[in-house]
Amino acid sequence: MDTLLAALAALIPSIGVGLLFWLAMRKIMHADRNERLALEQHEAQAREKSEDRHA
Repeated sequence: MDTLLAALAALIPSIGVGLLFWLAMRKIMHADRNERLALEQHEAQAREKSEDRHA
């Protein structure tokens, strides 16, 4: 039983770091997706304004 608890105690820090890494990567991916959407919308508005000026 002591060896099982020791093994679990040894794995807890690795699991914690893995969880933090997963959360950070998830936030980065969502931020990147939102940034790409915002950039796409901005470029669409710029194209619209450009077409209005030329028309």
